[in-house]
Order: sequence, then C-alpha cells, then structure tokens
Amino acid sequence: MKEYKIVVLGSGGVGKSALTVQFVQGIFVEKYDPTIEDSYRKQVEIDGQQCMMEILDTAGTEQFTAMRDLYMKSGQGFVLVYSITAQATFNDLMELHDQIVRVKDTADVPMVLVGNKCDLEEERVVSRDQGQQLAKNFNCHFMEASAKNKINVPEIFYNLVRQINSKQPDKSNAKGNKKKKEKGGCCCLLVNKIKNLKKENLWNFRSKLDSRCVRKNIKKSSEQVNWDILNLFILNEQLAFS
Repeated sequence: MKEYKIVVLGSGGVGKSALTVQFVQGIFVEKYDPTIEDSYRKQVEIDGQQCMMEILDTAGTEQFTAMRDLYMKSGQGFVLVYSITAQATFNDLMELHDQIVRVKDTADVPMVLVGNKCDLEEERVVSRDQGQQLAKNFNCHFMEASAKNKINVPEIFYNLVRQINSKQPDKSNAKGNKKKKEKGGCCCLLVNKIKNLKKENLWNFRSKLDSRCVRKNIKKSSEQVNWDILNLFILNEQLAFS
C-alpha cells in the first residue's frame, strides 16, 4: 500500500486541526486548543487504490516554527489553510509558500490552498476571488471549505493524493538504485537542525533515536527516516524550547 505524507500549514486559529480531525475521525472540534504538532493516519480508497495517508497537523504559532524545514522536506504534499474571516491569515501564506519552494527546491509541489470557515459568510473579509488569485500565483489548486459543516473536507485530501500520484509516480521498481543511500547515520545528523532545543533534551532525543534505529534496523529512504524522526520527536514531546 502506498503511503502519502501530507502537511497541513497555516496561521493559528484558521482550523487546521478541525479540518484534519473532521477528515480522519468525522467529528468537529469546536474548542480552539493551539496545536504543537499532531500526526494522524487514515486508510482510504482513491480511484480504486488503497492509500495510507499520514497527516501532520502543524503549529500555527511562531513559537514552534523551528521544525518547519524538517517537515517541509519530508512532506510530499501540502495543505495551506487560511480563514476567510481573517485577512492576516491569508497574508501569512505567502511566506509559508516561499519557504516550501525554498526547502523543496522547486515550485512544482503538490499543494491545495484552502479558505476555511466558508460557513461564516456574514463574517467574510477574504473574497473567493482573492483566494483564486493567490492559488493562481502559487500554481496550485484552490477550495473553500468548512470543517464545521463538512464542506469539501475529504476533497482537499483526495485532491492532494491525486496531485502526488501525478507528480511523483510509484518508484518501487527503482529501489535497487537507492540501496547505497539508505544506510544509517543521516537520522542522527538531522537532530542537530533542531537548534532551539535545550542541550540536555537534544541528547535525550538523540539517544532514543539511536536506540530506535538499532531496534527496528531502519533501512528506509531518507524521506521516510526524516518523517520517522519528526514523529518520534513529537511523540516524545521534546519541545522544551529555550
């Protein structure tokens, strides 16, 4: 079964978690609780193919931006979310888009621009035309959605999987060419990129990572190892910023 690494990005309070949880669990989370980072897995069938989607719901606050390069590098597709009721959240996406392009070293990245909270039409400050124009600038797909009313929620993620399939065809036949690049070592070097961690927590994390690599005898592509590192980092809650 093919796996897809999807990253949900946007400012705080735009409904990234609400969209993700609505898609994965089918429930609407009304209370706003600022996310650090959460990872979800969901198996779906798209165009007759079974897919395992791993969705990273990211922090919207600047306090937790130190890991952005890491999950942007590992992610295969991106959901950029703003609220149609808050102009600032729309404006913030330009910087996030530019960062993705810089990290991926290409502008041809699977991406969906989402104007969330379209059920709050009376509070709208960002027009649909503005969203469509920004998507045109980003050369990506555009949708307006409502996590509360279940409008276009699955379509966002299905669209992204189809984009990934069209831009990144299955390379399973080329595994033999990558074996020399799949040896251990790269995972520990990546830990040093998380520069905001206190030194003692960095070493605790690195020790756990080393043990995990040995225990599971990791022999994966660098992208998969990167993603595993990020998830392990989140699960161990090593977020003691200086």
